[in-house]
Amino acid sequence: MYDSEGASSSSGLLSLGDGANINPPFAHQKVNLSVYYNSLCQSCAQFIIKDLQNVFDRNLISIMNLRLVPWANAHINNTNSSISCQNGPDECELNSLESCALNLWHEVDIQYELINCFEFLAFKGTINTWKECLDQLGLPKELLLKCFNMGNGTQLGKTYINEIAHLSPSPSFVPWVVVNNQPVGKDYANFTHYVCKAYRGVAVPEGWQRIGSGTDSAYSRLRVGKVLAPPQRMP
Repeated sequence: MYDSEGASSSSGLLSLGDGANINPPFAHQKVNLSVYYNSLCQSCAQFIIKDLQNVFDRNLISIMNLRLVPWANAHINNTNSSISCQNGPDECELNSLESCALNLWHEVDIQYELINCFEFLAFKGTINTWKECLDQLGLPKELLLKCFNMGNGTQLGKTYINEIAHLSPSPSFVPWVVVNNQPVGKDYANFTHYVCKAYRGVAVPEGWQRIGSGTDSAYSRLRVGKVLAPPQRMP
């Protein structure tokens, strides 16, 4: 089901060095983290299931705005406006389903839990049991089915595809991770390093441990596990 050809990602066990430059005037400024992915991409699934979980487990979500964006390597046929996906029609369907989910529920924790569940099932090859994800979260299946069956997910997909087409530089593989409009490239497994560097607030997440004292104190950096699957190249 998956196509995971591509260059190997760098090791996720990176020493992140000294603390971020903490600037009091920007106490409430959050870091924007966007993840562009394909729904049937093994490396994308692993990143979402494993690495992004740290964002919530260690409360990094309190200093960031997280966006999950499917349809990373899909293309619109200019003749009939149909969409083709890198990993085939099944991926287009799951992209549509996930687009509907992201559009229906705006709370980031619900979005993540739902997409995490979908990607976990897809990773196992049991995505046909996706309704279990909504049952686990107590979400109404009818809303998602209505959105999907009416084709709204595909229309949302065209919006995402247009957004991705205007990224600079253009994604060359997925997952394509962007921090404050700057792509991190093959070092996506260490995205927390870039989030810490970009953060200018003074509110310290529980997942950070203060080292020393005073305003110039460094903060220990979070380290995430290595993503085992290589990134999926864009053809």
